[in-house]
Amino acid sequence: MKRRVVVTGMGAVTPVGNTVAETWDAIVAGKNGIDFITLCDTSHMKVKIAGEVKNLDVDKYIDPRESRRLDRTAIFALIASKQAYEEAGLPAADFDRDRFGVFVTSGIGGLETINNESRKAHEKGPSRLSPFFVPNSIINIIGGNIAIAFQAKGPNLPVVTACSAGTNSIGEAFRYIRDGYLNIAFAGGAEAPINQLGVGGFTSMRALNVTNKPDEASIPFDLRRSGFVVAEGAGVIIAEELEHAKKRGARIFAEIIGYSSTCDAYHITAPDESAMGITKAITGAINDAGITPDMIDHINPHGTATPYNDRLETLAIKKALGKQAYNVNISATKSMTGHSLGATGAIETILTVKAILHDICPPTINYRDFDPDCNLNYTPNCAVRRTINYAINNSVGFGGQNATLILKKYIG
Repeated sequence: MKRRVVVTGMGAVTPVGNTVAETWDAIVAGKNGIDFITLCDTSHMKVKIAGEVKNLDVDKYIDPRESRRLDRTAIFALIASKQAYEEAGLPAADFDRDRFGVFVTSGIGGLETINNESRKAHEKGPSRLSPFFVPNSIINIIGGNIAIAFQAKGPNLPVVTACSAGTNSIGEAFRYIRDGYLNIAFAGGAEAPINQLGVGGFTSMRALNVTNKPDEASIPFDLRRSGFVVAEGAGVIIAEELEHAKKRGARIFAEIIGYSSTCDAYHITAPDESAMGITKAITGAINDAGITPDMIDHINPHGTATPYNDRLETLAIKKALGKQAYNVNISATKSMTGHSLGATGAIETILTVKAILHDICPPTINYRDFDPDCNLNYTPNCAVRRTINYAINNSVGFGGQNATLILKKYIG
C-alpha cells in the first residue's frame, strides 16, 4: 500500500526574500527581484542584470569559519535547509535518522568555486588551487553538507537534471517516502550562477534576455519575450510520511500526491516542437495522483520567457488538461525571481504550497502584449483569490528534461 506524503517544513532564499514568508509576501505583491548585477564585474559582459539574493545575513545561520570555506550554492542550500528543519519542528523531535534522506541538488553545482579557482590556476598556477576546490565543485557535496549538519543518515541523492532538478529531487523524495524506504527527507535545490562563467555561458547560447531593462526582461508568455534572466537562490522542503508527521504533532502545509518525469529525446537544449514530453509529464503526474484534469485549479509553470518554452509549455498544458486549461490560473513567478536553474523547481514548489494554503494565485508581472500562441490565463499583473484544492508545479530542463508535481490541499 502506498503511503501518503506531506510537506511539514519549508525554507527559501530568493531574489525577493531571504525566508519563505518574505518571499511569499513579495511574490503576492508583485515585487520584481531582478536588478543590475553586483556580484561580478559586467563591464565586458553583454548581459548586466540578474536575480541576485540581497542582504542575506549568512552568520545568522552558519558559523563564519564554516561559511568561508563553502561555495555560495552550498551556503544557500544550508540556510534553506535550516529554515525548513526548524519550521518542521525537527530540532526537538526524536526520529530514526537512518530513515532520514537528503534530495537537495543543483543544476550546475559550485560554479562560483569553479569560476574563481579556474582563474587562479590560470594566473598563479595549479599548485595554488584550494584544497576545497573539488569538494565545493561537485553537486553531491551540497546534500552532503546538509546530511552532516542535520545527521540525515539515509541516502543523499541529488537528481541532476538541469532546470528541472529541484522538481525532480522533490519527486524522487516523494517516491522514496511513499514506497516505504524513508520516513522523512530534505528535498529541493540551490544555485549560484551569477558570475562570468554562468552569465557569459548562457549569453553565448543566446538563452538570456539582453535588454538590460529589469522591468522588461523576465516577461513569461508575453509577445515581447526574448530570453530568461538568470538568478540564484535555494528552496528546500521537508517531505514526510503522513502518519510519521501526525505522530509527532507536526504542522502539515500540503500533500504531495503525484509526480512524473519524462525526456523529449530530441535536442540538447531545444524542446520538442510537439510538446509531447511536457504533455506526458503533466498527464503522468495527474494519473499518478489518481485525479482528473478538470480538478486542477492552479499551475506554477516553468515559464522562462524564452520564445520556445512558453509557446510549447502552453501547448502542453492544453493537450494535458483539455478544456480545463482555460479555467486554471497560471502564475509565472519567474517574472519576479528570474530563473534560478536547478533551484527554480524547488522554489516554485514552495510557492505552489503557499498558493494552496492561502488560496491565492500570484501574478505574472510586467505582462503587457498578448501572444496568440500563449492564450491561457497567466494571472496578469495582479494576484487573484480562488480556492485551490489541486495544483501543478511544472519544470523543464536542458537535455529534454520534464518534471511535474501535483500538490493537494491537506484536510486532516
